[in-house]
This record gives sequence, structure tokens and C-alpha cells, in this order.
Amino acid sequence: MINKGDAFHLPKNGTYLLSHSVGRPLKSLQAHIRAHYFEPWEQGLVEPWGHWLQGIEQFTAALGRLFNAPATQFCPQTNVSSGLTKLLQSLPSSTTPIRLLMSENDFPSMGFVAQCARNDIELHFIGADADMSDPDVWQMHLTPDIDFVFVSHVYSNTGQQAPISFIASKAKERGIKVILDVAQSAGILPVDLNALQIDVMLGSSVKWLCGGPGAAYLWVSEALLSELKPKDVGWFSHANPFEFDIHHFEFHQTALRFWGGTPSVESFIGAAHSIHYFTELGIAQVREHNWALLSQLHTALEGYMVSECKIERASGTAIVSFGAHNERILAALKEQQIAVDCRLHGLRISPHLYNTQDDLNRFVEVVQAHL
Repeated sequence: MINKGDAFHLPKNGTYLLSHSVGRPLKSLQAHIRAHYFEPWEQGLVEPWGHWLQGIEQFTAALGRLFNAPATQFCPQTNVSSGLTKLLQSLPSSTTPIRLLMSENDFPSMGFVAQCARNDIELHFIGADADMSDPDVWQMHLTPDIDFVFVSHVYSNTGQQAPISFIASKAKERGIKVILDVAQSAGILPVDLNALQIDVMLGSSVKWLCGGPGAAYLWVSEALLSELKPKDVGWFSHANPFEFDIHHFEFHQTALRFWGGTPSVESFIGAAHSIHYFTELGIAQVREHNWALLSQLHTALEGYMVSECKIERASGTAIVSFGAHNERILAALKEQQIAVDCRLHGLRISPHLYNTQDDLNRFVEVVQAHL
């Protein structure tokens, strides 16, 4: 295992195991944001937009390196829901319903978008009890009448990892376009867009990438991009944002056609710094460290594990359930300043680079003392 705790801001007292919710910031992040966001604003003689936009270019470039795809195929977004809304609204009009397959285990916000973005979407759901890590489940539901499938690489409430290579292959065979959500996996599970050959990817920086909120992204394959005409546009969606001709609009040739009006910049400048850190380190190393700690937890609490214990099916999060004792144990952990949370299936525990074997031992000791 590697220990990178010194690189991150951590609580002075207590143990933080909530990286599935918000990752801890790098100690170098504040200085980076000050140098590339505040100083050009505070000290520059001219408007700071030139410097700020370079910072956003560094964000898409960092994403390109992280996911092995051209930077021009990424567009900054405020959040994943906004990115999915823009995508669905950009699809060509159809005389027949657009059949979209989702799981009842997807993050609810994604379902809300699918229901509201346009009137011609026909939603099909994989039931909440299905094992989303099982290729046979996907084989059964990827029927030829489906037009799009929305796939969460990781399901936050079950700790399951979807077999995305299998899904992409089967979907392509059946003419189904794939929308992949990596909000819960980016930074902990490797994703190679060049090898995967999906159609759309959405993600954010707030969790395992430790980049904070407000720095989401939309990736669109080159083959699909030319077919899409966003409805929610602005001057940064224009092929030439500085043309300033109100009578002429032309979509940007790249994924930036999904951008919109005047963008926020601070969040993307900060996230670029964090993404660069993890890319340089290598996601495989992050996963190796995470899995070593998860394996420690699997062994210590074997009878209480709800989430997957096989690496190819498991996310970066372990879920354990103590039945009627969940709330009491959660209160005991909080009292001992050990930060986890509890959802439908049990307590969620997400060890990251800044966590150690001692952190997991503390968690297990408190749990065992209160069972």
C-alpha cells in the first residue's frame, strides 16, 4: 500500500471514510486556486478571462489524460444532472418514443432528468433487486427495442460495479447507445474511453477525484457529436464566442457546443489541479491501495458484508449491515469521530489514499465493541 495522507487536508481528530460523498482536498489546492484564479483577478491590469480560460483548458486536458480521450470531446458542466439534461434535449426529434433503459439503483437525480428533459422519452427500468454487477442481468435487459442505456459505473447504495466492457459490447451489437455515469468511480476505477467505445460519459470531481463540487463534465464520442444540437446554449456554445453577431449562431465544432453562457471558472481550475495529481499517480495505484483496505474490512466483518467482495464486481465502497443495530453503531462511530454514513442497505465505508490500516482497525474496533 501507499500512504499519501500528508498530501491531503484531514481532520485533526477523527477518521474520515466518506470519499464516496466528498473527497478530501489536497494541501496544495488553495495555493493553486490563488495563483490561477485570484491573482490574475486581483493583480492584473486587464480582465482576467484569458488566464481563466486557460485554466478551464487545463481541466479538459486533465480529463483527456485521465480517461484517454481527446480534450476536445469534453465539455465542462455544473453538475451531472445538467449534463444529462443538455444531452437528452440535444437528441434529434423522433416520431416514435426514445426508449431509455435505466436501473432503479441509479442516482435519483438521473431519473428525474430522464422524466422531465423531454416528452418523448419512454423509460424502462431494471428492478432495484437486480444484481447490477451481473452480465446476465444486462444481457436480459439490453433488448433490440432499447435506444439508449444509462449505466452507472458504480451504484452508490449497493457498492456494485457494472460490467461496462460487457455492456458496451452487447449494446453495440444491438444498436443501443451507451450513456455512462462515472460520478462514483472516477478517480478510483480506471476508465479508458479509447478502449471502451461508448457514446456518452458524464462525471464529476467532488468524490474520489477530490476536486470539489461544481466541476462536472460531459464527454461525447466523435461519431455522435455531429448529430446533437443542444437547446440550452450561450455564447460559449458558439463556434466563435467572440464574433458578437446576434444574427449568426453556429455550433462549436467540439463538445463545447454543450457549454452555454458565461461559465464559472474557480471550480474547474481547482479540479484540474486535483485530476492532474491523480493522473500522475495512476488510478491503478489508487485502486490497489483502496482494495487492500477493503480486503481488510471484508476479513474483519465477513458476516456483515452487503457489498461485493470480488474486485471485478466491487466499487471503492464497502457496505456493511448490522440489521437493527445500524443506527446505534452509527451513533457510536460518530461519538468516536469516525465519519461514515448509512443508506438503505447499510453503512458505507470508502477508504482512499489518505486512509491507513489503523483507520480501518479503529472502525472495526468500535463496531465490534457495540455489536
